[in-house]
Amino acid sequence: MSTPTRTRLTAAERSEQLVRAAVKAFAMSGYAGTTTDDVARLAGVSQPYVIRLFRSKQQLFIAAMRHACGRIEEVFRAAASENGEQVELRDLAARYKALLDEPELLGVLLHGYAAAGVDAEIGSVVRDRFGRLWTTIRELTDAPLEDRRNFMAIGMLLTILSAMRVIGPDAVEQEPWMTELLSSFTMVKVE
Repeated sequence: MSTPTRTRLTAAERSEQLVRAAVKAFAMSGYAGTTTDDVARLAGVSQPYVIRLFRSKQQLFIAAMRHACGRIEEVFRAAASENGEQVELRDLAARYKALLDEPELLGVLLHGYAAAGVDAEIGSVVRDRFGRLWTTIRELTDAPLEDRRNFMAIGMLLTILSAMRVIGPDAVEQEPWMTELLSSFTMVKVE
């Protein structure tokens, strides 16, 4: 009987696996409450290996934030490639709504925004990535400034509602205030 051969992951694949595990771990426990050992366990590797690849918890968290923001930018740019050079904000809103089914992604964003005020290096990266999202929306749409600002504000509110499980795959039973708030969205129809 032959033994199945194991496929070894490349360094890039292992790094991506660790970043995905970091997104989950940091989304659950935040920056302060997560250890590199927690991430290592989720990824099925040793803690020294995590440090060898990322040097510190801070750098691992920054990689997780870059991944989350990059994912949002990626889905926005995909909307543009499917709809032509310029897209409407409602096209981007539909793409963001699909991201609500990835609560870990949005959860790590919230923890990143909180950590930005406490850690200077994290803050610099978070502000840069938020700015890149703002610039991407400006580049992809012809929307006026006020509409883009409202789009970002609604996106932030949806991110918070997702973290509270008001919306998303694990949503709690809707209370009257939730129904009222969700019915008020004009840019994004949330079910």
